[in-house]
Amino acid sequence: MQSSVKIFSGRASRYMAEEIAKAYGTQLGSMTVEQFSDGELSVHFNESVRGSDVYLVQSTFPPSDNIMELLLMIDAARRASARKVTVVIPYYGYARQDRKDKPRVGIGAKLMANLLTSAGADRIMTCDVHADQIQGFFDIPVDHFDGASVFIPYLESLELDNLIFASPDVGGVKRTRKYAKYFKADMVICDKHRERANQVASMQLIGDVEGADVVLVDDMMDTGGTMCRAAQLLMDKGAKSVRAICTHPVMSGKAYGNIESSVLTELVVTNTIPLSQELDKIKVLSLGELYSEAIKKIHNYESISPLFLS
Repeated sequence: MQSSVKIFSGRASRYMAEEIAKAYGTQLGSMTVEQFSDGELSVHFNESVRGSDVYLVQSTFPPSDNIMELLLMIDAARRASARKVTVVIPYYGYARQDRKDKPRVGIGAKLMANLLTSAGADRIMTCDVHADQIQGFFDIPVDHFDGASVFIPYLESLELDNLIFASPDVGGVKRTRKYAKYFKADMVICDKHRERANQVASMQLIGDVEGADVVLVDDMMDTGGTMCRAAQLLMDKGAKSVRAICTHPVMSGKAYGNIESSVLTELVVTNTIPLSQELDKIKVLSLGELYSEAIKKIHNYESISPLFLS
């Protein structure tokens, strides 16, 4: 007899977990998270998970309580005799710390992988991690989904005339080339130089965008400084319009103000991280159905390859 699927959510991603559960055709599992007066967390499942395939939904954006809450959820499910524990992390925090880029620093992405595995996770499902090699930090299966699954249909619906894709930095070339190849479009690069984190010292354009509808491609929007500066550069070089697609709307610091005052036609993001305010320029696409379909295929031992646009 096939085991049952039970989907639970941490407090930070309940909005998305509800979409996943609804698309799957089930109710979100009942769980209680208590917090002591000193801030310590306690997690309790209000229903049996014995012998079930448990899916725990929680993005690990700040505060760090979200990470600790997820680890406790994994441990509680394991100790409650769940058959398998799959952790659905739409936004994988600390992914930017994927290597030693200077002396005496930690590798946060690897530490996160160690914590999740040690807590008892059997499988990880995530989306657009900052560096693909992070999948190799795990010794358990990792299903790495792609925001292109929702971005490409949306861009196709816009029917833009002279489409060109742009990378806001050299590091995003591979990501951007994937879109350019799919649409059989050209690609340009905004080459930037940073003096310190979140501060761009200079930027120059590699390629021609005269009269083009340009789409900037990135995996996350933090303060928005790089993206807004790249958009201005593209318009200065003769672009007809500039819009941006970013999977994870981190939106820290002056991000909302930067986007509102920028030349961007729109910023298209997914719901891996909830927005703290709404702007007319920001459009949110849901990944709920994608994860629901992935859970169905994984539970039925089917290939998830059809979920990737190629």
